[in-house]
Amino acid sequence: MDDEKPITEQAMEPVTTAVEATKESAVTAVKKVRKAAKKVAKKVAPKKPSKKKAKKASKKASKKAAKKSSKKAAKKASKKAAKKAVKKSAKKAVKPKKKAKR
Repeated sequence: MDDEKPITEQAMEPVTTAVEATKESAVTAVKKVRKAAKKVAKKVAPKKPSKKKAKKASKKASKKAAKKSSKKAAKKASKKAAKKAVKKSAKKAVKPKKKAKR
């Protein structure tokens, strides 16, 4: 040790170098942790479907909806037709037949 320098100055030198070293290591550690967190977030996050796939899916959905609605409409129409036919046949059966004129 130097006898010319005071003891406090001699003690401060290694302390400051240690502080600087820990500061640098902390900064690099934080950077590494951030990078790792980003990687994990990318893997964990739900993946967005590509535009092409999204377009296909929407087309499929619209086709399905159209199919369903057409089926419902067909069912309704057939039910209405059946009801009308029943009513017509009932009316014909109830009405008295006109006698043929001679």
